[in-house]
Amino acid sequence: MCYEFVRRIVDAMSTATGAPTASARTANSPSSPTDPAAPQPVGTPSPAASAAPVSPESGNRPARRLRAFGWQARFAVLVLIWGFSFLFIKVGTQSFAPLQVTLGRVAFGALVLLTILAIRRERLPRSLRTWGHLAVAAFFLNALPFSLFAYSELTIPSTLAGICNATSPLWGMALSVVALSEDRPTRRRVAGLGIGFLGVLTVLGAWQGFAGTDLTGTAMALGASLSYPIGWIYVRRTLAGAGHSHLSMSSAQLLLATAQLAVVTPLFTSAPTGYPIVPLLAVFALGALGTGFAFLLQYGLVAEVGPTTAQMVTYFVPVIATAAGVALLGEQLSWHTPIGALIILFGAALTQSKPRPTRRSTPVATSTTTTTITTDRSGRRA
Repeated sequence: MCYEFVRRIVDAMSTATGAPTASARTANSPSSPTDPAAPQPVGTPSPAASAAPVSPESGNRPARRLRAFGWQARFAVLVLIWGFSFLFIKVGTQSFAPLQVTLGRVAFGALVLLTILAIRRERLPRSLRTWGHLAVAAFFLNALPFSLFAYSELTIPSTLAGICNATSPLWGMALSVVALSEDRPTRRRVAGLGIGFLGVLTVLGAWQGFAGTDLTGTAMALGASLSYPIGWIYVRRTLAGAGHSHLSMSSAQLLLATAQLAVVTPLFTSAPTGYPIVPLLAVFALGALGTGFAFLLQYGLVAEVGPTTAQMVTYFVPVIATAAGVALLGEQLSWHTPIGALIILFGAALTQSKPRPTRRSTPVATSTTTTTITTDRSGRRA
């Protein structure tokens, strides 16, 4: 009975996040294009929404408003969780070694996802090839960046670490030009790249010789942000169309990251002399919320509103990280730090912009002459 109660809670949470429930899984396989949890383009309704009759007389307008408020509320929760993650890292490293904080983070996150996986009766991947690629992904997307952020916050404020995290789209744009031949840069995106790194120099106070900034810690935070797009490009090249659900793949990935850190951590750290409650709770929140539950929220947002809207979380996280660091940890801000952060976010937004639809001319034969009609990509006359 207890198991059934927990399963109902998970199904309710899955419905709220847009992730598939156990009943939905029986109707749609993880690889099916009709899977309600599969990422879809912006504006594409989920199968459940498509199946529901829509009529002005059916009273669906309040339901639509409630649904819109729902994803916005979850978006805000995700921003808060990831924004506070940098504060949790700072609090955790006050009593535990950085590798221990990272190990606890991935272990608690894996525990959350594996529990949900078991309740939904899904399976981990079975292919050794998939596990091998996931091991590389676990290193670049979890073990390495999480460790670098933890080490960086030994010498830099959590506010600066949160701002450095916002440079990830800039690194991603720069790397995709080299690694992904189909991702061609536009003038706007290249300009965004330059503006973004100008913002980095502004945050660091380059004109005053980086005075007051620990360059090693900052370099670690920037390296952590660089690690994310490296990992995603690798995943895109090796695991696209693997045929497993995102929950299954992410659970295995965090499990592998936990194993990697479980081997490395004892070699470079000694056992903690104590387990203070506040740092321990910070590590637990960092893993269970910031790495486990946040995955479900992000997955549901991508399924409901599309990846373009969901990735806007990146632009709000530094704001929360800065506010939390200043208000709760008493960290000091130089005048150029928030200005540089705004420049970084503006540049990152430009790098994520999509090119305008191209217009093409198609000849249309008539009875007397050939007329050129300009159409857009949707086939409508312009």
